Amino acid sequence: MPRFSVIVPAYKVQAYLSECLDSVLSQSYPDLELIAVDDCSPDACGAIIDEYAARDARVKPVHLAENQGLGRARNAGLAEAAGDYLVFLDSDDTLTPDALRSVADRLKETGDPDVLVYDYARTYWDGRTVRNQLAAQLTEQGRAPFRLEDRPGLLRVLMVAWNKAYRRDFVRAHGFTFPPGYYEDTPWTFPVLLTAESIATLDRVCVHYRQRRQGSILGTTSRRHFDLFEQYDRVFAFVGQRPELDRWRPELFRRMLDHYAVVFTRRGRLPRGSHGDFLRRARAHYRRYHVPGARVRPRHALLRFGLHRTFRALQLAAAVRRRMLKGAVKLARALRTGALRLHYRIQLRLPLRSDRAVFAAREGRGDPAALEEAFRTHAPHLGTAWIARPGREQAAPPGPRRLTPGTAAYWSALARSRYLVSDGGFEGRLRKRAGQVFVQTQQGTPLAHAGLDLLERPAAARDTDFAELLRGVDQWDYVLSGNRHATLTWERVHPGRYTTLEYGLPRNDVFQRATTQDVARLRASLGVPEGAVAVLYAPAYRDHLRTQRPLLDLERVLRRLGPRFVLLARTHTPVHGARIIDVCGHPDLAALCLASDALLTDYAPVLFDYAGLDRPIVVHAEDWAAYEAARGVYFDLRAFPPGAVAHSEDELIDIFATGHWRGSRSAQLRAAFRERFCPWDDGRAAERVVRRVVLSETEPAPVVPLGDRTPVPAACAWSPPATVPPPSVPLPVTESH
Repeated sequence: MPRFSVIVPAYKVQAYLSECLDSVLSQSYPDLELIAVDDCSPDACGAIIDEYAARDARVKPVHLAENQGLGRARNAGLAEAAGDYLVFLDSDDTLTPDALRSVADRLKETGDPDVLVYDYARTYWDGRTVRNQLAAQLTEQGRAPFRLEDRPGLLRVLMVAWNKAYRRDFVRAHGFTFPPGYYEDTPWTFPVLLTAESIATLDRVCVHYRQRRQGSILGTTSRRHFDLFEQYDRVFAFVGQRPELDRWRPELFRRMLDHYAVVFTRRGRLPRGSHGDFLRRARAHYRRYHVPGARVRPRHALLRFGLHRTFRALQLAAAVRRRMLKGAVKLARALRTGALRLHYRIQLRLPLRSDRAVFAAREGRGDPAALEEAFRTHAPHLGTAWIARPGREQAAPPGPRRLTPGTAAYWSALARSRYLVSDGGFEGRLRKRAGQVFVQTQQGTPLAHAGLDLLERPAAARDTDFAELLRGVDQWDYVLSGNRHATLTWERVHPGRYTTLEYGLPRNDVFQRATTQDVARLRASLGVPEGAVAVLYAPAYRDHLRTQRPLLDLERVLRRLGPRFVLLARTHTPVHGARIIDVCGHPDLAALCLASDALLTDYAPVLFDYAGLDRPIVVHAEDWAAYEAARGVYFDLRAFPPGAVAHSEDELIDIFATGHWRGSRSAQLRAAFRERFCPWDDGRAAERVVRRVVLSETEPAPVVPLGDRTPVPAACAWSPPATVPPPSVPLPVTESH
């Protein structure tokens, strides 16, 4: 008996069906059966289902002799289900990675409730992804499991079958089935939630709900939308047979009226000339199911009286009001923008303040934050300010004054501060004045193509305005570099009159100053268990992929490596799982490096920084050819790696399981890599920059030789066990190990 029965009805979705089925079969939780129901689809859906069934024994195909509609197709799948829990998935939607594992973990935590409600996100055909706006109703705080009366707000969440997992015995005990017609989810979901003795929630997006450009059922103009009345007849008939549910009538009544109002007002659903008939039917239902004392909204009263023309007039008035408000907001914004521009021009005519410096970073803290601290330490006469962008306030360091972009104080600081420090740039309208000093810290050491080299890489360049890029370069006075490779690359791809300061990267100074106690404190703050081997997983961004998903099955890797390993996952989309600590939003990458015992990456720039720690690095280069073709690289990382190189997931597991990740060969490769890319990382890079830029000292402080530097020890002094369980597929140790 599998844990999950995933039921997927299919009709006229041949373009999306494979992606849907793949999202189920690739789940990291494999204990499932996939019941794919071909609802006599006239396209290739049936053939696609059979192809998947031939490849994977978990796929159970069901072919219906005639088209029966979504509800009855689900019933056909329900009849074949053998799993502990039922999961419904529409054939143009997808499960998110690790969704079923998260569901299974939550079911176990909450004692196998009758129903588990999880979250979803709408994915639009143009690439946008928008999470459910009522996600707060799915909070996991409080008692669990619970009954609906404890959390009645769940009735406000979208009434669909595919955002829940149902205990199969519960469904069969109560004989729940789907009715025919449109809106078949309504008489399924309400009875299920009202009847369930135990409900739990999972605050995680488990389904991507595809918003098709054309072709969706609810976006089709048809009188089939009148089926909604019969569906609510079924809901109230169910409640009428169970007197103990009478207390829910007012809430169901309000939900019914809201649903009718949505269908009536949503453009493109009801055919022309049918709106009056729809309102008459709605008025009849209002009178039939009205509960004395039930609170209703003004638009519900229009449904009550069937005021078609009044409804339309109020709709028109509301539309006019929205347009007027929108116009007023635009006017207010234009006036504010004009006032700020005038303010900026006035500030540009006032004297520079030689005791002021402004800092900004695109993401996190990085080099600008390290330099800000050094400014306060070595040039205490300077006042510093940090540009805290909305939504990223937590990334601001604690010392400087905070500035919000677009405010008068922000423009005053840009106009009058002598020193401007950034790893990206400032507003496009920035006018660098005579006497201002612009320090560009860059984004570390480049492996992938950057600057003008992106002219030949459209996937990576996207909408880059190269003319604007060069205008920004012309404002730079100093550019920081950590090594000769970075110096030669930046000066070629960002041609300008600036001076390159090859002094090292300030953000890595902390690696030489941190103590063992600092490392232990950071690990504790992240929740790393004492004695665990913490691996920082930081993959590069794939410009050629729309969806940034890890190439590795992180759960499988951790299961194979054993309970001593934990993963600090700094991926581009959140990941969940046992022994996975999601650090996607952590503002301080240096702190994550210090808290880890090893780095697992592919082509991310962090590998150059991490080498300065002199801790093990493992490179996963499975898709090197695709990355090189899309982004372009400056050297072959596989030929000159900072440690062991894996070309597949099994080879990666082998590297860790056999101890090669921290062996002598790995140390030799890392030493050569450090000598080339970390010659200045002695903890004094920021000091050297301040002494040159602010204090006008022309001779940089001497660098400490690599051999004389004492790296900060990792918190876990781990060594491989005497007997290491071999991977399921023994792999030879390659030369790169």
